[in-house]
Amino acid sequence: MERDVDNLDYKDRTIVLAAIGALLLLVGLAAAILGPVEMYCFYLFSAGGRFHYEGFGFGSFMFGNIACQIGGYYLIAAVAIPLGYGHLKVRRWARKLSLTLLWFWLVVGLPLIIVLFLMLVTAKELSVAAIVIVAIALVLSYLALPGLLIRFYGGRNVRLTFEAKDPKTYWIEELPLPVLALSELYIFFIIVLHVPILFNGVVPFFGVFLNDLQGIMLLDLLIMCLALLVWGTLKLKAWAWWGSLIYFGVVTVSSILTLLNSSLLDILLAMNLPPFEMEIFQGVPLRGYHFAVFFGIPLLLTWGAIIGSKRYFATVS
Repeated sequence: MERDVDNLDYKDRTIVLAAIGALLLLVGLAAAILGPVEMYCFYLFSAGGRFHYEGFGFGSFMFGNIACQIGGYYLIAAVAIPLGYGHLKVRRWARKLSLTLLWFWLVVGLPLIIVLFLMLVTAKELSVAAIVIVAIALVLSYLALPGLLIRFYGGRNVRLTFEAKDPKTYWIEELPLPVLALSELYIFFIIVLHVPILFNGVVPFFGVFLNDLQGIMLLDLLIMCLALLVWGTLKLKAWAWWGSLIYFGVVTVSSILTLLNSSLLDILLAMNLPPFEMEIFQGVPLRGYHFAVFFGIPLLLTWGAIIGSKRYFATVS
């Protein structure tokens, strides 16, 4: 429904939105340029390259690492460029997407912050004061900036600026914010589930690791189920809510249970990395519980978000 905001008293935030849009566009374009350039790294590690070692290729850690970095650049470009355009043109959908992405970061960003903190504490001899400073800095980077931006986009002046500059309504605005955020999380997990395929298809499964073709087939099934849940969630289908609740409940228990009872060596053996990479990882200060935290927290937060979204699925009883 269109709203008449011409006579409403508000502070126009077009200049601020344009500045944010320009920054997003620059970041997106830089990522789009770096993506193809990063592919040159494959030549450096392949036979004849100066960093080549025996075993490099599909299934090696470095091959997968480079592939993930390239994919990350393209993902950043795919998100930042449209959002930058939406801010510069002051399109209402840009505000809704920005809000959902910020809430999305609060789910997936926490494990990254925690694991980074644990690695710094365990790998380096830090004083108590240094540990406190690092902890405060990480918390601020995780909560302060996203919190300020959520408040900014949720503010009356920003909302009315978007509505005044773009009176047209979009289907995305009809979706509740938590439902849209859940859909983005599901899409993110679909992307993440492609990553283990690069590492011998390793996937935790109720206390053991499946790998090779068996693991890839399970990953394929998980991806297909999530794609179906994305469609059902956007349509506010009751079966999608129940399916999501069961799906993430099972995946969360399976992942945490397996990782908590595993060592880094167990994971490396399942990945079947080349001998050179196995030697490098022997001294890495990571344990199974690090991975349990890294993967468990976003899964648990997603599961909690699913429970909290129940009221938006009207036919769920």
